[in-house]
Amino acid sequence: METFTRTYTLDDQAEDRYRTVPFEVPLHAPSLEVRIAVDDPDAVIDLGCEGPAGWRGWSGASRRTFVIATDTATPGYLPGYLEPGEWHVMLGLHLLPHGRATVTVEVSVPATREPETAPDAAVVEGRRGSERGLPAPAGLRWWATDLHSHTLHSDGTQSIAQLAAWARRSGLDALAVTDHNTVSHHRFLPSISAAHGITLIPGQEVTTHRGHANAYGEIGFIDFRRPAAEWVTEVETRGGLLSANHPTDGDCSWLHDVRTPAVEAFHISWCRNLTATTPWAFLRWWGRHDPVLLGGSDVHDPAQGWNPGTPTTWVLAEECSPDSILAAMKAGRTSLSVGTRPDATVDPFGSPVLLRLDDELVALQASGCVLVDADGRRRPIVGHDVRVPAEWGTGPYRLEDPRRWVVAVTA
Repeated sequence: METFTRTYTLDDQAEDRYRTVPFEVPLHAPSLEVRIAVDDPDAVIDLGCEGPAGWRGWSGASRRTFVIATDTATPGYLPGYLEPGEWHVMLGLHLLPHGRATVTVEVSVPATREPETAPDAAVVEGRRGSERGLPAPAGLRWWATDLHSHTLHSDGTQSIAQLAAWARRSGLDALAVTDHNTVSHHRFLPSISAAHGITLIPGQEVTTHRGHANAYGEIGFIDFRRPAAEWVTEVETRGGLLSANHPTDGDCSWLHDVRTPAVEAFHISWCRNLTATTPWAFLRWWGRHDPVLLGGSDVHDPAQGWNPGTPTTWVLAEECSPDSILAAMKAGRTSLSVGTRPDATVDPFGSPVLLRLDDELVALQASGCVLVDADGRRRPIVGHDVRVPAEWGTGPYRLEDPRRWVVAVTA
C-alpha cells in the first residue's frame, strides 16, 4: 500500500479545482483500491480516477473508497484491463469552509477487498403514461418520460434495478439515468430495461461548480473538466443531445456562458414552488434560440419525498426505444407536465397536459386553467379538450391553474 498526503488551500482551489495524485500500476495487476480521508469533516472533496487510457470513474463526495478490477468495479467506476503505468486519483476541491483541508490517499495494488454489489429489485406492474392515449399524428405516440435521475453509480441511494422498479410503479414508459461525471451505469441499462419493462436511456450529468448539463445518448464520457463550449461540440459530434440542467436552482444554476441545444425547463425545484416566475425570466434571457424543452425529477432517494416523473416529459416518438426517444427529443417533440406531486394532488393519468401539434396548442383536462404565453398574454381554458392556434401567442407556453401553479409547459 502507498500513502500520499496533500494539503489544499483556497489558493489551490482558485487555481484549479481538480487535483491529481499520481500512482503506479504494474503490469498484470488484477485490481486496485483507493481510499481517502479528509481531516476537516466540513470539507467536501470529490473523488474520481483516471488511467493511462482514459477516464475510469467518479463518485463525487458520495464515496471515500473504490475498487477497480478487470471484471468488476465499484458503482461509478469502469472495470476492465488495468493498463500498466501512471494512474491518477482525481480530487475535486468542492468546498473548503475553513480555508484548507488535508487529504490522505491510500492506494493498494491489488485491492484488499471486493467491490460492493448493487441490490436487485422485484419486477412490478402498473399503468404506463402512454396508456393515456394523448392525441398524436399517425405513427407516433406520446411516451411518459423522466429525463433526470441518479443511482448508486453516483450520489443516488438506489441501484439501477431499484430505480427502474420505482419508475415503473410511477407510471413511466421511459427514464434517463444520468449519473454524475460517469458512464459506468450504461453497460447495465439494456438488461435491466428488459427485465423491468421500462426503457432506460443512457445519460451523464456533466457536473461542475458553474452548472450541470445532461448529455443524452450512448456517446461515451464527456469530460467535465473541459470548457462547456466543448461539451456542446462533442455531444453533437457523437450524436447525442446536451441540456442545461435546473438552470435557476440554488447553487446549481447555469453560470456557463454557453447556450445548449436543450434546457431543463421543468425541474423538481420548480415543482416545490409552482408559482415561481424565475424559470420564465431565465428562458427570456436565454433568447429566441428555440431550445428543446425538457423536464426531470432529479430523483436520488425515496426519502426526498417525490417520485420519478415529477415532472414528466411527454416525448412524441415512433416507439419507446432509446434511439427513438432521443431522435424525438432532438426534433423538439416534447411537452412537460407536473406529473405526480409530493402531496399527491395531481394524477399523472388525469392531470392537465399542454401539447404542441403542428400549428395547434392542445390543452387537455385543463378546464379552469389559463393558457399563458412568453409575453404574458392570458387565455382562460373552458372545456377538457381545447385547441388554440399557436399563432395566438409566443412560445414557450404554459398552463396555470386557478392558484397560478404551473401545471404544463410546451414550446
